Amino acid sequence: MAKSMCSIVMLAVIIAVVSVAPPRSEAAISCNTVANALSPCVNYVVYGGVAPPAECCNGARSLYAQVRSTPDRQAVCSCVKSVASSATPAMISNAAALPGKCGISIPYQISPSTDCSKIQ
Repeated sequence: MAKSMCSIVMLAVIIAVVSVAPPRSEAAISCNTVANALSPCVNYVVYGGVAPPAECCNGARSLYAQVRSTPDRQAVCSCVKSVASSATPAMISNAAALPGKCGISIPYQISPSTDCSKIQ
């Protein structure tokens, strides 16, 4: 159960990372791709800490590099929202802190209430 909650928070991080990539017209990123990229972030999202592990930030950056279109960004957002519904407020807070702690700039707050359809 804690593992699924961690996945939810990590997906929220993905939303933030994906939102700043330039557009392209290819297929959307799958939820499996999102989960695999952010899996090293699970412990940080669940338990917090001073800094996320390097593998977590590397995974987030790798995902960011793959997301280049509006459909990609919206797909990542949808994956995150589907998991976020069962995350605790602390987990969401930890996930929201990841982009900044990994040096990734995003144009919105990570939140389960993010409207994925408005992500460009």
